[in-house]
Amino acid sequence: MNMNQTILLAEIISALSLLIFIVPKQWKQPTALALSLSLSTITTGWAWSVFHTGDVLSGNLSATFWFYHSAMRVDSLSALFLLIVNFGSLTSILFSRGYLKPYLSVKSNHEFSLHYFWLFWLQTAMTLVVTLHEGLPFLVAWEIMSIASFMLVIFESEKKEILQTGIYYIIQMHVALFFVLAGFTLVEAKTGISGFDGLVVYFRDNPSIIMFLLFFAGFGIKAGFIPLHSWLPHAHPAAPSHVSGLMSGTMIKMGIYGIMRVVICLQHDLLQIGTIVLLLSLISSVFGVFFAIFQHDLKKMLAFHSIENIGIIGIGIGTGIIGRSLNHPTIVWLGFAGALLHVVNHSLFKSLLFYCAGSIYNQCHTRDLNRLGGLYKSMPRTGVLFALASIAICGLPPLNGFISEFFIYWSFFKGLGTGINTSLLFLGGILGLAVTGGLAVFCFTKAFGIIFLGNARSDSSAHAKEVPTAMLFPQWLIAIIILVIGFAPLAVLPVIKAPIPLLAASGLSVPDLVPIEHTLLMLTLAMGIAVVSFILLWMVRRHQQARHILRAGPTWGCGYTAGDSTHQYSATTFADSLHGIAPALSGVKTQYKPVHKEDIFPREVRQYTTHQEDQLEKILILQPANWFNKLMEKFVVLRSGKIQHYILYGLGFILLAALLTTLEWI
Repeated sequence: MNMNQTILLAEIISALSLLIFIVPKQWKQPTALALSLSLSTITTGWAWSVFHTGDVLSGNLSATFWFYHSAMRVDSLSALFLLIVNFGSLTSILFSRGYLKPYLSVKSNHEFSLHYFWLFWLQTAMTLVVTLHEGLPFLVAWEIMSIASFMLVIFESEKKEILQTGIYYIIQMHVALFFVLAGFTLVEAKTGISGFDGLVVYFRDNPSIIMFLLFFAGFGIKAGFIPLHSWLPHAHPAAPSHVSGLMSGTMIKMGIYGIMRVVICLQHDLLQIGTIVLLLSLISSVFGVFFAIFQHDLKKMLAFHSIENIGIIGIGIGTGIIGRSLNHPTIVWLGFAGALLHVVNHSLFKSLLFYCAGSIYNQCHTRDLNRLGGLYKSMPRTGVLFALASIAICGLPPLNGFISEFFIYWSFFKGLGTGINTSLLFLGGILGLAVTGGLAVFCFTKAFGIIFLGNARSDSSAHAKEVPTAMLFPQWLIAIIILVIGFAPLAVLPVIKAPIPLLAASGLSVPDLVPIEHTLLMLTLAMGIAVVSFILLWMVRRHQQARHILRAGPTWGCGYTAGDSTHQYSATTFADSLHGIAPALSGVKTQYKPVHKEDIFPREVRQYTTHQEDQLEKILILQPANWFNKLMEKFVVLRSGKIQHYILYGLGFILLAALLTTLEWI
C-alpha cells in the first residue's frame, strides 16, 4: 500500500472511534485499545519505512475527513516521535483497564465513552502534530490535542478543584497556541509560505532570535520549561494516572518536537539562541528537581520532575545549537543525540512512575507521602518497578537515563576547549547537570523510602495489596525497554542518530562515530560485568542465609520501639535539611498552633503540616492575574442591570465607529 492509501485507512480507523459511544461500558477499553493498536500499526509502518530506507514519506489527508487536502510528511524526526506516541498511547490504554475498574460503578456509560474517545483522539492528534507541516492544519491538530487532554484531565469533573485545574490548563494551552499562531502568521506574511517550510525562508533572510523566542514561548509552555511551567504541577495530579503518564511521558514532548522543528530551520544567531536555550534549560532542570523535593503529593512531585527532565532535554538541544555555531560536528552529534535519547527515555521511566503512582493510589486511596509507608511488604512488584524507574530517572547506571545524560556530559567535555565564553557555558552545564542529578537522587531516595520502607502511616496503606496483572503488564513492558536501552544502547542508536542530520547544519561534516560506538560498547560491557558481579554476590549471600532460620518481625526501630508510625521520618522531615539551605526559595509554608510554656491547660493542638508554594508561579502568574482582576473590578459599575444603559452602550459604539470611518475618509 502506498502512503495515501495508508493515510485513508488511518482516517477510517479514526472515524470508527465513534464506536466507543455504542459498545457497552465493559467493551469501551478493548474497543479503544483495538483502534489504538490499528492506528499504531499503520504509523509504526511509516516510521519503519523511513528508518529502513532513509526516504521521506509524503501524502495527503483525504477531504472526506479533513476540511481540505493537507500534506503529510514523515521524516526521521517525525518517525522517532511516532514511535513514542504509539507506545505511550498503548501502555496508557492498557493500564486504564485496571485503574478505572473502581469507577465502573460510579461513572456513567457516557462519561466512559467520552474518556476513551478523547484518549484515542489524543493519540490521533499527536500523530497529526508530528506529521503535518503546513501552518493551519498543524494548528488545528495542536488544538485538538489540547482539547483532548483537557477532557481527559477533567475526568472527575464533579470535583470543583479538578474542574478549576482543567480550566487553568486549557487557558494556558491557548496562550501557547497564540504564540505559535502569531509566529506562523508573521512568517507567512513575510514569506508567503505557510508553516515550517516558510520558517526556512524566513530565517534565511531575517534575524532569528525574536522569531525563535516567539515559537519557543508557544512550544515551551506545552513542554513545561521554567518559567512557562505553571500548568504542569496542577494538571498531572488532577488527571487519572494513565492520563498523567501519557501527558508527561508523551504529550509534553510535542513541545520539544515543535522546538526541534524550529531548530532545523535556524541559520543565523546560533550562538545566542543556543546560549538562551541552554541557560533556560539549566534553570528548568535545577529548579524543577529542587521544587520536587518539597512535595508531599506523589504525582505533583513527579510533575516537577517532568520539568526537570524537559530541562535536561533542552540542555542537549542548546548544546547542539552551540555546537552548530562552533562548526563542531562532535558536539552537535552528542548534544542532539543526548536530547533525542532522553526524549525516548523520559517517555518510558516517567510514564512508568505515574503508573506506579496509580497503582499506589488504587490500593491506598491517597497520594500523600506522609500517609504511606511499608508498601514493599504488600506491593513488592510495584516496589521493584518504582525502584527501577527511580534509578533510571536519576541518571544512574546501568539504566537508560544514564546513557542519555552520558551523551550530554560528553558533549560538554568536548566543548571545554572551544573558547573562553563557550567553555564557561559548558562548565556551567556540567555543574548544573551534576547538581540536578544529585538532587534527583535525594528526592527519589526520599520517595522510595517514605512510600515503600518503614511501617504504614495509615490504615489504607496497612491493608494495601498488590495490583492485578492488568495494571502490572504495561509497566513490565516499559521496564523491559528501559533495561534494553540501558544494557544495549547500540541497539537503539540507529533510531536515535537518524534525525541528527536534520538538526545539524546541512554543510556540517559527520563526525567519526566509531569512537562513540566503541565507548558505548565499553559501557555496556562494564555495566554487564557489574550486574553479573552483583548477581553472584546475591547468590552467595542467599546460599549463606539458607543455613539459618530467617524470622520476620517489625521494622527495626533504631533502639526505640515505644512510639508509633508517626515517629518515623516523614516527607517533611526528610526534606527539611534542604529547606534550611534556601527557605525563601523553597516556598515551604508551615501550619501549626504552637503550645506556649504558660499554657497550663492547652487546647487541642492542630497537627503540624507543611505545603510548598511555587514562588515562580506566584510572581509570574498569580500576582499579575490578581492585579488584572482588581483593574477589571473598577469597570463593574458599567454592569448596572438596566437595559437602557446597555442600549446606550451600543449606540455609543455605533457613533464611535461612524466617527472613525468619517475621519478615515477625510
